[in-house]
Amino acid sequence: MTELNRLKNQHLLWRAAFGPTAGESDSLDDINPKKTWKKLLESSTDTPATINVVAGSFDDMLMGAKDMDGIKNLTGDQKKAIRQESVEDLKQLNLKWLDAMVSSDAQLREKMSLFWHGHFACRIINIYFQQQLLDIIRTNALENFGDLLKAISKYPAMLQFLNNQQNRKQHPNENFAREVMELFTLGRGNYTEEDVKEAARAFTGWSFDLTGQYVFRPRQHDDGIKTFLGETGAFTGDDIIAILLKQQQTANFITKKIYRFFVNDTPDDIHIEWLAARFYASNYDIKKLLEDIFTSDWFYDEKNVGTQIKSPIVLLVGIRRFLPMQLDNEASQLLIQHLLGQVLFYPPNVAGWPGGKSWIDSSTLMLRLRLPQIITANEAIDMLPKTDDDAMMGRSFDEEKTFRQNQAFATKLGSGAVDWDSVIKIFKHTATDDLLPTIRAALFQTKSHVNDGLIKKYCNITTREMYIETAVVELMSTPEYQLC
Repeated sequence: MTELNRLKNQHLLWRAAFGPTAGESDSLDDINPKKTWKKLLESSTDTPATINVVAGSFDDMLMGAKDMDGIKNLTGDQKKAIRQESVEDLKQLNLKWLDAMVSSDAQLREKMSLFWHGHFACRIINIYFQQQLLDIIRTNALENFGDLLKAISKYPAMLQFLNNQQNRKQHPNENFAREVMELFTLGRGNYTEEDVKEAARAFTGWSFDLTGQYVFRPRQHDDGIKTFLGETGAFTGDDIIAILLKQQQTANFITKKIYRFFVNDTPDDIHIEWLAARFYASNYDIKKLLEDIFTSDWFYDEKNVGTQIKSPIVLLVGIRRFLPMQLDNEASQLLIQHLLGQVLFYPPNVAGWPGGKSWIDSSTLMLRLRLPQIITANEAIDMLPKTDDDAMMGRSFDEEKTFRQNQAFATKLGSGAVDWDSVIKIFKHTATDDLLPTIRAALFQTKSHVNDGLIKKYCNITTREMYIETAVVELMSTPEYQLC
């Protein structure tokens, strides 16, 4: 196999997944890009197991309330306990999903789930509703966008986050209707304020109960005639979603976001137009759209290779996949996410994480470059997370208390016990003089411009094993490794 084809295979693994494991990086020579795509797709066909972290006492307390009247009758201490337990369980949900990204064979599904997690951004502390939302995203990540949109629009996490329980006949709340159009389907500028008002009327009565079940409340629904995107009728919320899916602009908007996530932050209008037309014609088949992307020749063009900045989650998961490790303190990953600006289940706002160059500033860049040493060599983090004053997320504290908590957390970072034998085994047939370029090829998608002499300067050449270990860490600590 030519070096070009090997790079194509490696590039596909990076973009469609979180990067190869140590073992996978040694098995790319006998497959071509289309076979790599097929392998990634086949490994993601099974429905993922639900990630369930709800603690027993919390479950008993909340379910014991049974309904909203029951919640109102809980004491202040009981409500506080439910809130605190939910916040702790959200942390566990974060870590368990992160582990799934690292260890699952269904890399394509998990990577696409991360995309939808940002697209359908939702920031609430109800652990039941967040678990439901994650489950529906992971289950439908590679299926049909229309089905995914319909399901998420009726899940309590999104209805609560976008205030649709306050959307009632004669007193419509426009938040849910506006975001469904602006963020989930059409994009800003492709609808009018009158469309928002009419859609909000159609979504009146959409609500949920404490068990996480969608509930339609007919008394709260406006069943009058509405005009939306040029169509007129006694529309319901389901009708509005159906009309949105009829719009070619919905396919254009989703395709452009997926293109920017997997290919290049700078959209190519010609490629996006072709992809969107096929996506629309397939009735929003997500797998077909991804296949069109990953098997196109332009996907491997130099302008699309190594041009994107890895998100904090992609960076962290990629390091852990290549370096199998046992972390002393798994919760330290929450601190890393917070410091780097991407905490799962805590998007900055309803629009999700902006991505691209927003991942980098003077402080995050230095931490990103040091992250491999921090994890593998037990180095200290001398940064503290910024205060988050979002009271809705249960993280509004006085400044001094926040500082003490973050400082205590930082001292517990710990390290990762790396299974270096698995990594060293990859290069057992590599001549010593070829080790550095071979390791670089395994870690980077593109031909690197890293100065080999500079890297060698910081490597431990006492033994072959130490040379490999230090070369891996040093290469992971370069700006080139930050790109995908």
